[in-house]
Amino acid sequence: MTNLPAIPFARSDPLEVPAAYRELREKEGIARVRTSVGDEVWLVTGYEQARSLFTDSRLGRSHPEPERAARVSNSVLLGGPQGEVATEKADHERLRKLFTPAFSARRMRRLAGHVGSLVEERLDHLAGLTPPADLHAELSFPLPVLVICRLLGVPYEDREYFSGLSAGMADLRDEAAGQAARAELSAYMAGLIERKRREPAEDVLSDLAGELDDDGKIAELAAGLLFAGHETTVNRIDYGVLLLLANPGQLALLRADPALAPAAVEEILRMAVPSLHGLPRYAHEDIEIDGRTIRRGEAVVLNPGPANRDERVYPDPDTFVIGRPPTDPHLAFGYGPRFCVGASLARVELEAVFGRLFQRFPGLSLAVPLAELPRNEGRLTQGFARLPVTW
Repeated sequence: MTNLPAIPFARSDPLEVPAAYRELREKEGIARVRTSVGDEVWLVTGYEQARSLFTDSRLGRSHPEPERAARVSNSVLLGGPQGEVATEKADHERLRKLFTPAFSARRMRRLAGHVGSLVEERLDHLAGLTPPADLHAELSFPLPVLVICRLLGVPYEDREYFSGLSAGMADLRDEAAGQAARAELSAYMAGLIERKRREPAEDVLSDLAGELDDDGKIAELAAGLLFAGHETTVNRIDYGVLLLLANPGQLALLRADPALAPAAVEEILRMAVPSLHGLPRYAHEDIEIDGRTIRRGEAVVLNPGPANRDERVYPDPDTFVIGRPPTDPHLAFGYGPRFCVGASLARVELEAVFGRLFQRFPGLSLAVPLAELPRNEGRLTQGFARLPVTW
């Protein structure tokens, strides 16, 4: 097919999801589209269809014939297939079992006090600056990095180095550069793991070193954890601030009652869409869904951002509403067996920020128009390079 829509669809407002996603969903449901690298895939933007396919064991991250797999982009992380069909399920279950204790809700609740103290420290620092200041550099970036460094056992003073490598890993256009960045970050983590074997501590890297024998595999996993543990949360803090500033009535509710922070965070997670890239899956056998047949080997792109704006599930889905009546849970962390292992950690960090930020700085506002905020173009996680604010 030659006249397929090309994804990702362009957007003029970073806080919105392009209407083209909804129009395509209404017209075709699960639709054939063309990716940025020219390959044909199935695009899933309906909430119920996405939730169903998240749990479908016939879809995987691996491909029966990897060399023939369609690609979403040139990203080394989410551009194409990963793993082996024969071992994917067992590998995934083993890793979930390994990581779940480290990121359990109970452990995260114990971490909440420490995270709250870190937020207070960052806000104290911000209060000592002369506005305007870059909230991204002073809060959104350092907080998740501080937390993930403590949790994993990574030196915080190395943050600029590994953040640069993370940015390289997130490159959507240059696969070779992304591979090189991932290899360098894995080598860095391998050095830390070697140190943990000699001097174990109470951190996740020490736990992994004690459970696995393959240091190369541990380093690769740890590099992925370090990347995911700060990149996505950084963006969600930035987007949460912007969504609240864009909805002053809802912000007034939160400012008056910081106990609403958990509800505000869930609405931020539902509505914040830093990236429209989507999550690739590959059919390991034929799948019938929504009147369509996904053939073995075909690619499916699950896109939680547009799915979280599905008007069939969320009334008035493009409106930011704290305390939105409970319906089905948003898909910001995925769903089912591949539900994000770091979801509890992200919630702890976001609730700590949004339970305090606007209490401490009730007059916080953007120092430049939203349209002038510089974005991280060409990156998997996108987001903003700076967030100038005043108060």
